[in-house]
Amino acid sequence: VIIRDVSDRSAIAMALIENIQRENLNPMEEANALFRLREEFELTHQQAAEAVGKSRATVSNLLRLRNLNEDVKRMLENGDIEMGHARALLGIDGEQQSFAASQTVEKALSVRETEQLIRRLLKPEAQSTPELEPASVEEIDELEHRISHKLGKGFSIKHRPNGKGKLVFDYTNVDELKNLIEQLGA
Repeated sequence: VIIRDVSDRSAIAMALIENIQRENLNPMEEANALFRLREEFELTHQQAAEAVGKSRATVSNLLRLRNLNEDVKRMLENGDIEMGHARALLGIDGEQQSFAASQTVEKALSVRETEQLIRRLLKPEAQSTPELEPASVEEIDELEHRISHKLGKGFSIKHRPNGKGKLVFDYTNVDELKNLIEQLGA
């Protein structure tokens, strides 16, 4: 037993540091203890990391957990999700975060699967866009011919395999351009 005569402030710091260094803390308890240590002693992430014997990145990641929704924090505290899941969930906010967390628990998703779910939630328009059948060369040629015939001028369609393209109108002077625009109804 080591007996030390320390100030109240030092005793608080030592107790917080000892608490953080315990191995049976869940990530939320660790995050809250680190937050208290930083706030009470006005420490940077680096200083807090040195005080508790962890890397600055670990301390920063733990402190970020405090930004989770309350229900997600409870899942982490209860061991329903792991630190890796929680870090991934920080990439989304609000109801989406709670939804992704509940899906993670219900479907017992791995961290990688949770990250994929979050990417899908962040890009829903990419998922919901229906795949269009690529236009055939014959279809493009037919459309090009019909428009050229109607406008009476050189016209071409530059069509790419991804379905995107350009319409190119040929004209030789400003009067032809004005006439072309008039024919297009603009």
